[in-house]
Amino acid sequence: TRRTLLQLHAEAAEWFHENLLKREWAAAARDYLKKRGLDRTIVSNWQIGFAPESWDALLQWALDRGYRRAHLAQSGLVKARDENRPDGEVYDRFRGRIMFPICNDVGEVIAFSGRALNNESETAKYLNSPETPLFRKGNVLFGLHKTKRSLIEANSVIVCEGQIDLITLFEAGISNVVAPQGTAFTPNQARILKRFVEEVVLCFDADSAGQKAAERSLEALLDNDLFVRIAEMPAGEDPDSIVRRQGKEEFQKRVAAAREFFEYWIERETAATDLRALGAKMQLAHKLAATVARVHSPIMRSEVANKISARLEIVPSDFEALLKKPAPDRSFGVGEEIPRATPAPRHDVAMLCLLALRDHESREFLLRENWRDALAQTPDAELLVRILGSGLRPNDPASINAFMAGLPPGEEALVSSWLLQKMPPNAVAVARDWWSGLRQAAVRRQLKIAEGRLRIPQLSAGQMTTLQKQVIDLKAQLDELSTFSPAQVLEN
Repeated sequence: TRRTLLQLHAEAAEWFHENLLKREWAAAARDYLKKRGLDRTIVSNWQIGFAPESWDALLQWALDRGYRRAHLAQSGLVKARDENRPDGEVYDRFRGRIMFPICNDVGEVIAFSGRALNNESETAKYLNSPETPLFRKGNVLFGLHKTKRSLIEANSVIVCEGQIDLITLFEAGISNVVAPQGTAFTPNQARILKRFVEEVVLCFDADSAGQKAAERSLEALLDNDLFVRIAEMPAGEDPDSIVRRQGKEEFQKRVAAAREFFEYWIERETAATDLRALGAKMQLAHKLAATVARVHSPIMRSEVANKISARLEIVPSDFEALLKKPAPDRSFGVGEEIPRATPAPRHDVAMLCLLALRDHESREFLLRENWRDALAQTPDAELLVRILGSGLRPNDPASINAFMAGLPPGEEALVSSWLLQKMPPNAVAVARDWWSGLRQAAVRRQLKIAEGRLRIPQLSAGQMTTLQKQVIDLKAQLDELSTFSPAQVLEN
């Protein structure tokens, strides 16, 4: 079914695209995109399309292609006329809209976002595909399949609100960009970003809705130890309009000048509060403390607390007393919790997991060893077995993401934490040391068992001889293994 749905979405994207490029009734959509600076080349690069103003054009096209109604319903491209009768008549979900394909991180079309051509108040400006077996809105970032390499290179991501903003920036050469499928980040989207970058620059509209979106995004971003800055847009402007009217250099200046989130936030909150009123000051202090408590870094938390204390003119220790550590299993949204990481395995196994995930040469070294037999005798090594047994490639984020997608949430969170740790400069040598130490431990366990069996009374002569040979062999193996030197391992 997944393969069928992917094929349906790919062919539907091509159908929408052909409509936009070739159909006379799509002329208004072509004119609109041209006015927004999206020429034919850009339209083709992003496979932008158009859904006709028809109740069943896509339905009939898909049925003619041999797709079943059940697949169309699952895809979200059609909608039941009566929600209580899902097997009844259906109609096209997207009508009279410019269509932006939404892709997963390997570039497969999994959903659509349709922008209305008219601005009628009763019509939603943007309409997204519903959640389907392919598409979970809170797990997808628009444009990531094209921009992830630039994210890694810049170690920073610019987050804008809409698809056209992102496309305009990307085509202007500002390629470390993504857009959330909605107005604020979900915890899952923040975790995805953390795999690629350490800094997020929020670039939402200057209106109150944009400011609220920035604040709602903060919690998920802080929980993933991302450094957040705010690039302020002039009233009535957005990234797309700034680049088109003033050039990309002007936008880049605003990104470079983006303030650290808490500086922006403290100024905005205090400006709206009468700090001469004790009650208002206390209420604001509690509000600010609740957010500062989400900061994991003690250095950053202390610095922000000092700034707030100075701005509110209160004793720093009094403000710090308001900081309470949030509950680790706090729920975000309906049925969505930040998963707690599975407890890490013992340190030697954890270090080998880190190296097998992050360093190609270390991984190749481990794969050349008799790792399956050695790890079968090593406690707590199940996750390392899965890492080595997978086809992941350390230098390919898409393959790491694919591996992580198959993990339970707790193990995914644990692996995410490993991906953030500093790597030792001599990774292969460190891997050899830890592997040698792990093998020594496994041989010592076998030796202890064999020596214990030698003390069992009433052993036959043959059994005694076999065990004595095993002990000699195991001691020889220990002599052959180099001495384990944990001092070479870089401190975390």
